[in-house]
Amino acid sequence: MHSEEIARLIESGLPESHALVRSEDNTHFEAVVVSSGFEGKRSLARHQMVYATLGELMGGEIHALSIKAFTPEEWEQAGGN
Repeated sequence: MHSEEIARLIESGLPESHALVRSEDNTHFEAVVVSSGFEGKRSLARHQMVYATLGELMGGEIHALSIKAFTPEEWEQAGGN
């Protein structure tokens, strides 16, 4: 599985989101996800929302996924572009 495919799945599953996914081995991934859908949600709920977009790929083709989830406002405050 490639990083671009995972980003596309996340963005398809979370309307109004943007995902940047990186991997050095195409098994362990790091994702930064910015979505207005995260408003009012705690970190665990945000991660569960991202995992839900990937379904059965988690634990299979995607062995590990590190997630940093931001609302657009949080991303702007963090200096994101």
